[in-house]
Amino acid sequence: MKKDVIERPYYTKKIQPHIGKPIIKILTGQRRIGKSYILLQLMDMIRVTDESAQIIYISKELKEFNKIETDGELYQYITSQLKEDKKNFVFIDEIQDIPEFQHSLRSLLAEGNCDIYCTGSNANMLSGELATHLAGRYLEFPIHSLSYGEFLHFHQLSDSNESLQRYMRIGGMPYLIHLHGDEQLSFEYLQNLYSTILLKDVIARRQVRNIDFMERLVGYIADNIGSLFSSANIAKYLKSQRQQIPTQLVIDYSVALTQAYFIHRVSRIDIQGLKIFEIGEKYYFEDLGIRNAIRVIDPLTEIQKWMENLVYMQLIREGFKVYVGKADQLEIDFVGQRLQERIYVQVCFRLEGEDTRKREIASLQKTGDNFPKYIVTLDDYGVGTTAEGIIVVHLRDFLLRVL
Repeated sequence: MKKDVIERPYYTKKIQPHIGKPIIKILTGQRRIGKSYILLQLMDMIRVTDESAQIIYISKELKEFNKIETDGELYQYITSQLKEDKKNFVFIDEIQDIPEFQHSLRSLLAEGNCDIYCTGSNANMLSGELATHLAGRYLEFPIHSLSYGEFLHFHQLSDSNESLQRYMRIGGMPYLIHLHGDEQLSFEYLQNLYSTILLKDVIARRQVRNIDFMERLVGYIADNIGSLFSSANIAKYLKSQRQQIPTQLVIDYSVALTQAYFIHRVSRIDIQGLKIFEIGEKYYFEDLGIRNAIRVIDPLTEIQKWMENLVYMQLIREGFKVYVGKADQLEIDFVGQRLQERIYVQVCFRLEGEDTRKREIASLQKTGDNFPKYIVTLDDYGVGTTAEGIIVVHLRDFLLRVL
């Protein structure tokens, strides 16, 4: 493994129990999120337990593998590298760049000669290619940008309000450790990364023709983090801006952005009946730094959006399926569901006023159950458990929850 690789044990520990098992391991996530380095860490783990292991590594981002352009060439290359007297491990980085790759994986898995690991930067390969041909034969491991705890570790920072503010501004893309906290350089990198994601993982893959509208859509979502969103309303907004865009195109382009793991769509759910509403959802960014690199930053107006985005990402890192909750006419920012567990979270910048405090508590009391309920704030005032059993916690502490 390269000397400058910083371990991310949360992910390797999740994958480790499946090493050597007859199932394909798929690491998914936005481009440059760190999937390749986690592959390297897995290779090192395997070498520690088996020094003679045959490691076959293919990266579609390296020129030496440009010759692998088809499913057949992928299969031929891998089989030519297999060793009969050793355990074979195959690692393929950015596998979605090889058309029809699923046929090779299915055959290799059936032949039982190797243990297979892949990364991908587009969810379409799971809903389409893999789901059709490899149903039940793979496990997905979502990889995300650095959590706040990882950010502190990577940047060698202590937990403080200043560290949290830096995390909110530049986000958690791993490469930023090489820029030593220089915000101008960080945003230049993030702007370039945004362009790459949009070009390679959205525009080229989905054959997007109206690039100007795609960029306007990203801008609209960036300005409206945490706001209820509907394709029809966006189409109306654009019409007011003299842009005639069909509602279906708004839907198609927003789906393309989610499939690139660039943004996350959050549906609304009725707390009592657990019914998912078909109309009205919210969107959050995988990485706040990229979002900030393409918008003007004004902390006075952005802080609530930043907080919600960070809390949402923390919940999905913890493995929760997250919804926006609705109880009668009140809204709960997040409802997290994980197997038989549930968690309710309200996000509130300040809790100084009694009216604000009562409003946030009232929404959580509407749930009518005994699952954990949180109010996440930047206030130190009132932190602790309320008389109603609701936990008031500072954002820093919530983001440092043990995963």
